[in-house]
Amino acid sequence: MRRPKITIVGAGNVGAGCALWAAKAELGDIVLMDIPELEARTKGRALDLLQCGSVERFDSNIKGTSQWDDTADSNVVIVTAGLPRKPGMTRDDLIEVNTKIVAQVSEQVKRLSPDCILIIVSNPLDAMTYAAWKKTNFPTNRVIGQAGCLDVARYKTFISLELGCSIKDISALLMGGHGDDMVPLVRYTSVAGIPVQQLINADRIKAIVERTKKGGGEIVELMGTGAYWAPASAVIQMTESIVKNKKRILPCSTFCDKQYGVGGYFVGVPAVLGSAGVEKVIEVDFDEEEQKLFTDSANHVKELCAKVQGILEA
Repeated sequence: MRRPKITIVGAGNVGAGCALWAAKAELGDIVLMDIPELEARTKGRALDLLQCGSVERFDSNIKGTSQWDDTADSNVVIVTAGLPRKPGMTRDDLIEVNTKIVAQVSEQVKRLSPDCILIIVSNPLDAMTYAAWKKTNFPTNRVIGQAGCLDVARYKTFISLELGCSIKDISALLMGGHGDDMVPLVRYTSVAGIPVQQLINADRIKAIVERTKKGGGEIVELMGTGAYWAPASAVIQMTESIVKNKKRILPCSTFCDKQYGVGGYFVGVPAVLGSAGVEKVIEVDFDEEEQKLFTDSANHVKELCAKVQGILEA
């Protein structure tokens, strides 16, 4: 039986990290793809990673390429291509350049892997997921944005640091757009089943929530570029659930129409991920404040998508 084929478009830090985590988990054979000008680097990174197989005990084949035909018939395509953030930039500042990049990539994906599940990592995330959907015209269950898995990972990390406890015991939920107006849901956060409000005082919880919202910017200011290990790990968490049909409930940028009253846009919500992609959107109850925060975040996503639509039609 043919192993699943996973194509990663963009062989920069995030793309290489995705290839690393996917190979380590033996999710399938991997194609690492980038533009012709970066072909040597792409092939080198793939070869370097392939040579880890005997040490890390994985059998995944890993190929670096700049030829789109090498990506044909992929089961999952992960798009990391695009400009990363620099200090002082927001994710929204990338919209014009990255819309054009994601549009070009999406056309090739549609041509060569028309049955794949497409996962977008490029920023601004929710708007780029919308752009990929518009260009591929794939069923909405097969177009997903990676955002919530990363944001929740940061949220859990900061709670773990605050309490000095194992991160494995923390359960949390975060929704909304992948930006500074994301919505960490404190009411749905617990540690070993204990509501987090019983363990951390309100002021410290507020500080953790604010740090989570600006978690990407904190990394950019420290490193001079965007994060890569955590985003790559987060997207492979999603990929594993799809490839292995694990049906995990994970927060990701998912098409919502009647759900949450979004009205036909991609926004971060909890969803069941399996072999068909998004198999179900999970709807949770909001209190009045949570509803307002989520609505404001979704409205920001809609504003970005209007800009994307204008760029695609230009």
